[in-house]
Amino acid sequence: MSDAPAIVDARGLTCPMPLLKAKKALNELDSQQRLVVLATDPGSVRDFEVFSTQSGHRLLESAREGDAYRYLLQKK
Repeated sequence: MSDAPAIVDARGLTCPMPLLKAKKALNELDSQQRLVVLATDPGSVRDFEVFSTQSGHRLLESAREGDAYRYLLQKK
């Protein structure tokens, strides 16, 4: 198991694609591994907050970096 997070670049994609790509990537990770998601859709902020609450995956970080949003998730 690697300590480096997996990365999903969903910049330029609109809802629900960033979340769907994140779900797919999380399914391929082992428990406690981390995933970074990059997105440009402003709706993704709420999407990832709700997703982490409902799925049990932890949203460790949610930040805006320039014109993109960066999310750090940890698989349950």
